[in-house]
Amino acid sequence: MDWEFLEDAAFLALCDAFRESGETSAMEFLANGEGAFHFQELTQNAAGEGIDLSDSDAMDEFQQEVIESMESLCNG
Repeated sequence: MDWEFLEDAAFLALCDAFRESGETSAMEFLANGEGAFHFQELTQNAAGEGIDLSDSDAMDEFQQEVIESMESLCNG
């Protein structure tokens, strides 16, 4: 992926909300209200950066990258 989403405001808000939630699983957090909201915002920002997530494989890959990043960067 050509877009560095780690510095995007939506990803930073997602990280903050994940930390504050006390949830240990990023996947579970993304499946619920606030996590889903921030992830949707992040996908909209990706589209604005020219990232095509309309393909389900591309969306799955993006979601997996976000989950891995959340679990490594947002748990502290």
